[in-house]
Amino acid sequence: MAVRTPSRVNACDTPGKEEQLAEEFASRGNVHILSNGHLVSRCSDYIIYSVEAEKIDRVVAQFGPSTKLGAIVGGQTSCKTPEIAAFEKHLPADVEIVSCHSLHGPGVNPKGQPLVLIKHRASQKSLDLVEKILSCLQSKHVYLTAQAHDRITADTQAVTHAAFLSMGTAWAANNQFPWEIPRYVGGIENVKINITLRIYSNKWHVYAGLAILNPSAKKQIKQYAESVTELFKLMLGGHREELERRIRTAGAAVFKGDGDADLLLQDEVLDRFSLGELPPERQRVKNNHLSLLAMVDCWWKLGIVPYDHMICSTPLFRLWLGITEYLFRKPGLLAEVIDTAIEDNTFRADDLEFTFAARDWSERVSFGNMDGYREKFESIQKYFAPRFPEAKRVGNEMIKTIEENTRKKEQI
Repeated sequence: MAVRTPSRVNACDTPGKEEQLAEEFASRGNVHILSNGHLVSRCSDYIIYSVEAEKIDRVVAQFGPSTKLGAIVGGQTSCKTPEIAAFEKHLPADVEIVSCHSLHGPGVNPKGQPLVLIKHRASQKSLDLVEKILSCLQSKHVYLTAQAHDRITADTQAVTHAAFLSMGTAWAANNQFPWEIPRYVGGIENVKINITLRIYSNKWHVYAGLAILNPSAKKQIKQYAESVTELFKLMLGGHREELERRIRTAGAAVFKGDGDADLLLQDEVLDRFSLGELPPERQRVKNNHLSLLAMVDCWWKLGIVPYDHMICSTPLFRLWLGITEYLFRKPGLLAEVIDTAIEDNTFRADDLEFTFAARDWSERVSFGNMDGYREKFESIQKYFAPRFPEAKRVGNEMIKTIEENTRKKEQI
């Protein structure tokens, strides 16, 4: 929990961290580390609760009543429905509410990234003050309601995370480090590997809160698991016509453009960011890309047009959209993927584990099982941990590249 005014920042963390924080910020004369949230709340004009979404109600219940008369309160949780409910329930009536959410991970430069501002119970003057305080981030401000925020973050993040979590689970189940296997090196595979490792290198609660506490997310994660399962069954049964019809119908609904001239990602970009050694072109193994086919099928089934949310999209979502777009707007590649799905069994074991994983993650989310989510996440996290530093470095470069390409497209 922290607050910033032009001259003073009051802050605290969980019990036991006061001395550590005081030492860390000792050289910052305007930063004052206090022992608890009551002391921060009673003397601060703008207060931000930076806690996990599943803990927000308990923390606001504990410290909210101490809020200074007329102060502004907000939160940085990824799911706004429980956050706003906690504020309305536990904050005094004279307190104003302006919440926020930076739509990017901790390792991404906030400059130019979307920063959602939610003027829930506040005057324009208070919103202006919050904007002035947060202007130091140099982010792009987006104004939404709490409900719109949760719907859009579900559209752009929940299913994206589920796909990458499932990939990591499948690789771990098969005892694979994919960057060591030639068939997983190069092109689209580079994005899959780097972003999967990037997600698993973060804290589990970042993804659990968004998936389990966001009312819109459960439906979407469930549909993704269903899309994975149904497409995999069509592949196993050799139902080419039905599979191709479904894939092309979904692609036509989601991707309106023709050709690949303005793709977010191009071949030279995809091949540049590899954790393994690129194999010669003749040795590259064809992949049916079940994870990507299922994503577009899921968007189609839910009526989601991902381009509608680009202003609120995260770097990971733009990368995910970039590789799905790359697949579906290259007719030759899409035809190859469909052929591979029916005729080639190379990835069958991988696809089986991926299907199991997608369904398992969906069930954990549907049951609201935070402990089960954490247990699964941290077991996979431990498996991949040795490659996190390199994956973060490569992932940052990849994100920077797609950000540049996105800006160029917006200028056309």
